[in-house]
Amino acid sequence: MSEIVLHIPRTGTEARILPDLGFNCYAFKAHVGGRLIDVLDAEPGFESGEKRPSGSGIPLLFPFPNRIRAGKFTWDGRSYELPATDGRGNAIHGFVLDRPWRVMLTDEQTAVGEFQLSVDAPDRRDLWPADFLIEVRYTLQESFLRADIRIVNADDKPLPWGFGTHPYFRVPLAPESRMLDCLVQVPAAEQWELAELLPTGKRLPVEERNDLREGQTLGGDPLDDVLTGVTVRDGRIESIVMDAKAGLQIAQTTDSIFRECVVYTPPGRPSVCVEPYTCVTDAINLQQQGIDAGLRVLEPGGEFHTWIEIRAGLIYA
Repeated sequence: MSEIVLHIPRTGTEARILPDLGFNCYAFKAHVGGRLIDVLDAEPGFESGEKRPSGSGIPLLFPFPNRIRAGKFTWDGRSYELPATDGRGNAIHGFVLDRPWRVMLTDEQTAVGEFQLSVDAPDRRDLWPADFLIEVRYTLQESFLRADIRIVNADDKPLPWGFGTHPYFRVPLAPESRMLDCLVQVPAAEQWELAELLPTGKRLPVEERNDLREGQTLGGDPLDDVLTGVTVRDGRIESIVMDAKAGLQIAQTTDSIFRECVVYTPPGRPSVCVEPYTCVTDAINLQQQGIDAGLRVLEPGGEFHTWIEIRAGLIYA
C-alpha cells in the first residue's frame, strides 16, 4: 500500500499518511527536547491494510462520527438504512475512513487529500441525503501536526453532517515510563448518558471516574465515554495526554466547533483515544427529536472550514 511521508530532515520529524486507507495519518514522530517521540499508535500490519481502518493512527470520520442507531434515520421525508458495521447492529464512523482518497498535493511538509462521495464511493451515494466533498490538508512542523479541514456541499440539496477524528495517542511516551505514569486531561463538565453505547438524549454531570478536567491517571478502569460541556478559551479547546515521568505531553487543540469528545482506552493497547467530534453519537436521529445534538446542515454549494492541531512538548516548557 502506497504512503506519503512528510519529513523534516534537520530534526527527523515525520508523518506517514495512507491515501488508500482513508487518508489516515498513522504515524507521527515529533522532535522534542533533542529526541524523537512517537505520538501515534498503530497496530502492526495496519500499513498493509491488514487491520481495522478505525483501529490505528488518525481515522477521519465523516459525514457522521461514531454510531447511528440501527443504521436507520429519516431525512426530508425519506428513510435511509445504512449497513450495520459495529458488531451491534449500528452503522459507525461514516463513509470515508476505509476508501482511497485522491491526493491533490504533496511536498516535504504538506499533503492534501480529497474525497467526494459520488466520485470516490458511488456505491454509497444513496446512503446519505446529499453528495459531499471533504478535503484534509496536513502540515508538519518540528513538534506539531496540523489538519485543516474543508467540507463542501457538492449537491443541490441540504447536507446534514458531523465530523470527528479517532486519534490513538501512544502511552507511555518514553521507554522508561509506564501507563500508570500517564494521564489524560479533557475540559469537559458533562457527559451524555449512554445505553448500549448510544446516547439516550440526556446530558449529565461527569462522574468522579470520568471527570478529566484536572486529569485522570490511565491504566485503571477503562474509559469509553462521550463527554460534552467543554470549556472554550480564546475560541480553542485543548486536551492533553501527559507522561509525567518522562516530562512529556501531547496537546490536541481544536476550534470551538468540536463540542463533544469521546475518550476511549482500547483494551490491551498502549494508547488512549481522545476523539474530538462536532456532534454527538446518533446526532441525525437525536436532532430530529428536538435534542441539541450538534448536527450541522450545509446549504447547496456551501463550505465549512475547521482545524485540529496535535503538538508534542515538554510538560513545563
